[in-house]
Amino acid sequence: MAMDMEKPQIIELAAHSVNYTLFDAQFVPTSARLVALGNYAKGTGAIDICAIEDGKLVVQKTHEKPTAFKCGTFGASRIEDRFLATGDFKGALSVWDLERMGSPVYHAKAHEAIVNCIDGCGGLGIGGGAPEMVTGGRDGCVKVWDIRQKDVPVANMGPADEADARDCWSVAFGNAYNDSERCVVAGYDNGDIKMFDLRTMSVRWETHLPNGVCSVQFDRKDIRMNKLLTAGLDSKMSIFDLRTQHKEHGFASVTTICHKSTIWCGAHLPQNRDIFMTAGGNGSLHLWKYKYPGKRVEKMEDGTEQGVAGDVIELNRVSSSTQPIFSFEWSADKEGLCLTTAADQTLRVMIVTRLNKQ
Repeated sequence: MAMDMEKPQIIELAAHSVNYTLFDAQFVPTSARLVALGNYAKGTGAIDICAIEDGKLVVQKTHEKPTAFKCGTFGASRIEDRFLATGDFKGALSVWDLERMGSPVYHAKAHEAIVNCIDGCGGLGIGGGAPEMVTGGRDGCVKVWDIRQKDVPVANMGPADEADARDCWSVAFGNAYNDSERCVVAGYDNGDIKMFDLRTMSVRWETHLPNGVCSVQFDRKDIRMNKLLTAGLDSKMSIFDLRTQHKEHGFASVTTICHKSTIWCGAHLPQNRDIFMTAGGNGSLHLWKYKYPGKRVEKMEDGTEQGVAGDVIELNRVSSSTQPIFSFEWSADKEGLCLTTAADQTLRVMIVTRLNKQ
């Protein structure tokens, strides 16, 4: 079949197999390095620091820690520090200096069980306000952390009754357009999605999807909230238009079925918030573009305003692995450069072309 060269092409640049289960990988900001996280078969944690040299992935340093790692982010670090925050299988939140990995620069018992997800805001020059991290755990709690405050979270959003706790699978910061505004969205294993306003410490919005929510992400953290991408177990992804909230119907949304499997993660392109990638349990990557409607707001008969969702257009797709893709990360420094981890224990660096033509 002839390849349509007008479409963005998703091309594998380098791949590296490891001897542990990969769960997450992050580009080190403003460098040609990346960090891979996971767990060895004996239950210990793995942190590999890799570099891209002559088109190949080269492991520069390997670190083994007592507890397996599940997730990581640089989102709350200063660019000059490039501290990595991690969540592990015993519920600990740790912050690491990649140049001095002997012990973490910050450590807290964040959750009673595994830390499923983590996000950062206020670091790397992205988002107003203090650098903070948010974690979601199997105990059903969503907690916000500031490394200047030892051991205790600055905010704790958990169930009133522990018996009602639902596993929190995904978290994301957004709406951080000044020093006082900031929101957190959390997705749960039963399909619940909750948006917490950190300024008023209240639930700003909540909805329910048919199945567990594996991924949530604002299209930008540092603007007034615009769009929210969610993805989950039922092969469905949804885009919510966050500019207009109706008092009864909430936010308008458009839902698309894809991958024919669980959609483990979705991520917006940092250089263009209307382009995003989803990664599936069948090992495929799907590239999408969101097209806004002619009018984003419509008047209802009772005089209230309701948002109007746009359309989602598929730009391309590729089969990257024979196993589920657990994480996907865009590079903020190089447009189109991306990073995946999969259940086949392979770390892949890829490039997506022609994104500036879309």
